Amino acid sequence: MLILSHDIFNERSGTVVAVALTSQPQRAGFPLTLELRSKTLPKRSWVKISQIRTLAIERIGKKIGKCSPEELATVVEGLNEIIGS
Repeated sequence: MLILSHDIFNERSGTVVAVALTSQPQRAGFPLTLELRSKTLPKRSWVKISQIRTLAIERIGKKIGKCSPEELATVVEGLNEIIGS
């Protein structure tokens, strides 16, 4: 999963906003999915932008990598396209 938000509100509520992350190649393109090119991820990865969740912080496992600020901005852009903002 890719954590989208971990701000003051989320710390107080004990939650984070996240989208699904997979190493399986995706047929759907942007805005539903986005391939991440980050070298810090252990495998080739895709964000499933259409699968957004709010999760309790205690459900989050160890950090395995991170995406670039530009990739995160593209994920948010995809969310905006999906919800029509």
